[in-house]
Amino acid sequence: MTTKSFAISKQMVWEAYKRVRARGGAAGVDEQLITAFEKDLKNNLYKLWNRMSSGTYFPPPVKRVEIPKTDGGIRPLGIPTVADRIAQMVVKIAFEPEVEPHFHEDSYGYRPNKSAHQAVGVARQRCWRNNFVLDVDIKGFFDNLDHELLMKAVCKHTSCKWVILYIERWLKAPMQHGNGQLEQRNKGTPQGGVISPLLANLYLHYAFDRWMKEHHSAVSFERYADDIVIHAKSEAQAKLLRQQLAERLQQCKLELHPVKTKIVYCKDADRTADYPNISFVFLGFEFRPRGAKNKYGKMFCNFLPAVSRSALTKMKRTVRAWRLKWCCEKKLEDLSCMFNPIARGWIQYYSKYYKSALFPLAEQINRHLTKWVTNKYKRFKYKQRRACYALGKTARKKTKLFAHWELLGYLPADGTRRAV
Repeated sequence: MTTKSFAISKQMVWEAYKRVRARGGAAGVDEQLITAFEKDLKNNLYKLWNRMSSGTYFPPPVKRVEIPKTDGGIRPLGIPTVADRIAQMVVKIAFEPEVEPHFHEDSYGYRPNKSAHQAVGVARQRCWRNNFVLDVDIKGFFDNLDHELLMKAVCKHTSCKWVILYIERWLKAPMQHGNGQLEQRNKGTPQGGVISPLLANLYLHYAFDRWMKEHHSAVSFERYADDIVIHAKSEAQAKLLRQQLAERLQQCKLELHPVKTKIVYCKDADRTADYPNISFVFLGFEFRPRGAKNKYGKMFCNFLPAVSRSALTKMKRTVRAWRLKWCCEKKLEDLSCMFNPIARGWIQYYSKYYKSALFPLAEQINRHLTKWVTNKYKRFKYKQRRACYALGKTARKKTKLFAHWELLGYLPADGTRRAV
């Protein structure tokens, strides 16, 4: 019987595969999708286990993919191969239980039993109790993590040699550009990797969370990966926090974004002073003064989160790109199968707070569905109003066909909204 260098069980590799399969994902540098990997699943998993347990597994380069950002820039992602994602999941399964109990309660990103909705909900309540917010943006966070400091934190929480070995190898794995050119990396961890969110949380646990607890224990904050909101009682306190945080991050080889990091005044009915910044975006939700009703039904101004304008614009552009009106060969049920899962995901996420802000999206989907009706049925050609009412009649009978009918109650025909 051959003795392996590292005690990695086949069951652990199988569990890692199941988790990667459930998450899906794009192909890496080998252009292999999960479906292709599964054609010889038993052999592929055995090879991976054999190499990992013998210490001979070396990760291939990660594939660089550029995603456009709402501010006009690009977000570089590093996509590992399917086998490499499984390998990273093996390490995550072993390493996460070691570090998870040490993380701060107000760290919400990529953690078991934590969610973005929880972070937004807590931020909403704290904005009501504090006059100012320091909206923190770390410049190029994932691209600038210091490998030496990160490995120091990793070694503090585990003595498992293979966990340390493979994390170090992943940090050094090169990035392959679209033209095939390899870029060697001496800092950062690529967004898109399975292990990267856990490493990012660990880095900021020491760079930010622990520092806040030791030096500003009375100040509350919410952190989702590198998206951070800090609450302050006064503008002076917010300015001091910004200055001290900039110095702290510099010690950790990081930098505050000079423009995107800003102090925001939580303006509402009781806080009416003029201030240049009265809104900020956190996890796709824009916090700003909005109309609300008190328990007596009277309107007042409150500081509340709702879907951000940039997120709403992006969703509406996606709806236009569906080109619904040209899908004349499809039935309404077919359109529901094709596009409703996407819309349902949007609405389930953004309708958690101030769901009426999603009505413009619902109106746009209804408008494109109405154009589909006029193109598909000759009797409604050039009769958009009648087509809208006909679609509305169908919507009242088959409300579950589309998420904005079911979850928002926004039906066609006069934009009527039923109670939900």
